[in-house]
Amino acid sequence: MAPPGWPRQVRPPDAPDWEATAASWLLDLCPPDYRRFPGLRRHVVVLARFAVLHVEAQQLATRRGLSEIRGDLRDVASEAVVLAAVQTFQLEDARLQGVRREVGLVEDALRGRRYRVRM
Repeated sequence: MAPPGWPRQVRPPDAPDWEATAASWLLDLCPPDYRRFPGLRRHVVVLARFAVLHVEAQQLATRRGLSEIRGDLRDVASEAVVLAAVQTFQLEDARLQGVRREVGLVEDALRGRRYRVRM
């Protein structure tokens, strides 16, 4: 059984070929150059760690962009354009929070942790 927040593109832990679906999904999240490294494809738990760090770096970049965007654009864009950029960063930050949770759940499962329903 998969925990709440499990990515829909990945089969539940212990389902047939679930690790292959995890590897494919994780590679889609990472920079394309990661596909050239056979060790990442062979050791999916290592790939998961790389993906976690990549998503966290995206989160940091998004939050930095959000904190700097008004000052960076004030002299070159209208207030409406700046507001749209702020909203875009906010949407991306929210999306990345969800992706970070999903990647963490997959990494946990690859490390052998299993979700159990609590009553």
